[in-house]
Amino acid sequence: MPDEGDASAVSGKNDRIPPFSEEAERGVLGAVLLDAVRVVDLCVERSISPESFYVPAHRDIFLCALGMNATGRAVDVLTLSEQLKDEHRLDRIGGVAFLNQLIDSTPTAAHAEYYIDIVSQKHLLRSIITCARRAEQECYSSLQEADLVLSHVEQEFLNITENQHGSMTPWPDAVKAVMAHVENVLMSKSGVHGLSTGYRNLDAKLLGLKGGELSILAARPSMGKTSLAMNIAENVALGKLSSDGAHPVGIFSLEMSQEALLLRMLCSHAGVNSFKITSGYVGTGHDHGLLTQAASALSKAPIYLDDTGGLDVLELRARARRMKVKYDVKLIVVDYLQLLHSKEYSRQGLQVETSQISGQLKAMAKELKIPVLVLSQLSRAPETRDKLGRPKLSDLRDSGAIEQDADVVLLLRRPSRYEEDPEHDDTLLSVVDVAKHRNGPTGEIRLNFEEEYTRFRDRAGGVDDADVVAFDPESEAEIQV
Repeated sequence: MPDEGDASAVSGKNDRIPPFSEEAERGVLGAVLLDAVRVVDLCVERSISPESFYVPAHRDIFLCALGMNATGRAVDVLTLSEQLKDEHRLDRIGGVAFLNQLIDSTPTAAHAEYYIDIVSQKHLLRSIITCARRAEQECYSSLQEADLVLSHVEQEFLNITENQHGSMTPWPDAVKAVMAHVENVLMSKSGVHGLSTGYRNLDAKLLGLKGGELSILAARPSMGKTSLAMNIAENVALGKLSSDGAHPVGIFSLEMSQEALLLRMLCSHAGVNSFKITSGYVGTGHDHGLLTQAASALSKAPIYLDDTGGLDVLELRARARRMKVKYDVKLIVVDYLQLLHSKEYSRQGLQVETSQISGQLKAMAKELKIPVLVLSQLSRAPETRDKLGRPKLSDLRDSGAIEQDADVVLLLRRPSRYEEDPEHDDTLLSVVDVAKHRNGPTGEIRLNFEEEYTRFRDRAGGVDDADVVAFDPESEAEIQV
């Protein structure tokens, strides 16, 4: 029996040859010698690098051809052999005879895409094997905590995925794709280009939550940011104001437990005072009936809740990726940013760690191609600056990177919380300031907030009309929303 502490005894020897296709590698190089201009460009588009070739001689040849093509020099047997000779690598690859063999074994460059695909797939397999072996070695030798090792391993596999999808879309195809999107938008009567939030006032300003965008909802404590985020998640999952029905939603609740959050959502949907329920007051039979109806509706909503606390941002990203694959979620909600960690950067200070977290959340939105709504705290600056408590972008807590990475920043406040505010007496009023909108107008949105039910509702005249302009394709004129 091997000793459990002996890593080599446990893992054993692995003398298997990594996956590669010598014929495909020779085919790619032969095609390069026959038609360098086209084939090298194809290789670059598919992220083929010298490391994509397993045979050392093939790596040397491709590296040399790549360099020559980048400087505009013609690539053929004669020029390539001269360049390899000048770099003292010609004899190492087998001389001019080896280059001639590459051409002889590749009758035409027409099948270059096929050869490139095989080389790319074999390189991907080798990358996975290397990453897995490195992960195994780190598990045996690392002095770090297991969850940090897991974060590193997941990030390495993520890097492989990102490299695979890093190819550039040809410009004409990109123009056609965007034009098709524009035409579909213009044909839409609703004007909402992304996921509807379920609030007409908010949709009028944002035109919906768009895929690949990071939206930050920030407020001081007890302003209702969790309630608004959960209301939006519920609206998306139930298809409220949506022309294409309900959409699956993923929620990461780092602050509240699943039971507490679900109870709040039930009471909010039913219009029942949650405090009475939690304090042991069952309520009337009517209240019980409303809760039963709410439970029936919410049980059918495609909501997937993860209430694991203290998540590392890489772990959250991995869980979100699995959630996307398994349930095809169309929106991710994170409550809230300051409760996330990045153990890799935690010793470099809070500002650096928060910057890393913010960047990872934005990368997650781009990778999954769905909107990500993240809640964030604000610093005490709004309350110390004046008596109105009106927040600014600079009040985002811990790092300016949050403001930089976000596509949309929503600052939530309730005037009734500040005695000096002219609208202090309006206890229902809740103001959502669209302080940053990378692809649209900014301005204030007014909603009603029913605090006892933790429920936001649209408010008549709640949109700052000055900045919101829509296009009427029938009249071919701009109209105010």
